[in-house]
Amino acid sequence: MKLKIGVFGAHRGMSMIKMLLAYPEAELVAVCDKHVPSLQKVKERAEQNNMQVALYESFDDFIKHDMDAVVLANYATEHATFAVRCLDLGLHVLSECLPCETMAQAVDLIEAVERSGKVYAYAENCCYMPWAFEMWQKYKEGTLGEVTYAECEYLHDCTHVWPAITYGDPNHWRNHLYPTFYCTHSLGPIITSTGKRPVQVVGFECPRRERGLEEMGIVFGPGIEMVTLDNGAVVKSVHGHLTREDANRWNFQIYCQNGMMESARFPEQKDFLMYTEGKEVCKGTWEKYDPAIEFGREYYLKIADRKAHGGADFFAPYFFIEKILGRPDGQWAIDVYQAVDMGICGILAWRSAVNGNIPVAVPDLRDPAQRDAYRNDHACTTAAVAGDQLMPCTTFPHEPIPMEKFKEVEQMYLDSLK
Repeated sequence: MKLKIGVFGAHRGMSMIKMLLAYPEAELVAVCDKHVPSLQKVKERAEQNNMQVALYESFDDFIKHDMDAVVLANYATEHATFAVRCLDLGLHVLSECLPCETMAQAVDLIEAVERSGKVYAYAENCCYMPWAFEMWQKYKEGTLGEVTYAECEYLHDCTHVWPAITYGDPNHWRNHLYPTFYCTHSLGPIITSTGKRPVQVVGFECPRRERGLEEMGIVFGPGIEMVTLDNGAVVKSVHGHLTREDANRWNFQIYCQNGMMESARFPEQKDFLMYTEGKEVCKGTWEKYDPAIEFGREYYLKIADRKAHGGADFFAPYFFIEKILGRPDGQWAIDVYQAVDMGICGILAWRSAVNGNIPVAVPDLRDPAQRDAYRNDHACTTAAVAGDQLMPCTTFPHEPIPMEKFKEVEQMYLDSLK
């Protein structure tokens, strides 16, 4: 019997929707989005595949649909609250980034997974890009030994697409973003590859792009986390609006006792590079190649959208489904504990940054005894969630963004639709 899966969020969820419409071991049965034109696109795509999919504008109606699992591709600050609702109704959950907005939500999410007994998987696509997944597998083999240091950067200057992703809405979550929040694109591949747990973080904010502030009303700058892992290794994580072309670039390096691995920094390089030290110190061998796709290869070659994060959007739902079905490939699904580990590094790094870059301990929320300290910890930059624990979006001063600026951005968005 096919798994019946629904998707909440038709825009970000479109790559998952395309996959599920074509995947033979699952059935896309429902999609929910408040944006009606996005639902229309789903309807058209389903008809092209000779399928019918129930469409909902209300989550309360959507959640009543007969289904086994839900993909959460809604706003990045709202995943945990909807995940808890789904889990409490007995549904498996695949959550897009980020896992949670607050420490209280992190506790709620973990406990919802534990009491439900359902599968929760985290759809951090950077962990499934071919080079990152190769790092994960190679590290697991153990040849290189334990990690000693790592660098990870996910640079994405969104200034040029800001109208398309915020619509000029002053209340859009991206307009209340802080520098270290969206950290799992950079930290994710290091945490999953090494299997190590973060134990301490120090956060920093770099100066923002003044052009971004002036033209789009973007108040925050790039974020940096310096993370200590549970074996003493240190990770430097960099992400956000840094100026370069092309605007979306990444690089990952993992240094180990017996060698190192890295992803290509420039397009002309091979995607994956690995150095293994030989019998003599500082002398060894390099391997440089584009990783082959082995897991789910038959389906990947037929249905993966290679434009969707390099094909990585195929693997998050694939491994999620495999885990639900109890198959070996399900081992590569990112569970709730690793998801929360990497996500709360950004939350706690921001506390470090606004308090003079002080070190902040990262709790192990696998341990129930450590959870009580965070049950009422709602500190974030969303006023409706934080209440009297509201935090600033930037450590740098700025004048309030006038409504006229948001209207200008809204007009840019509307003009792009013509």
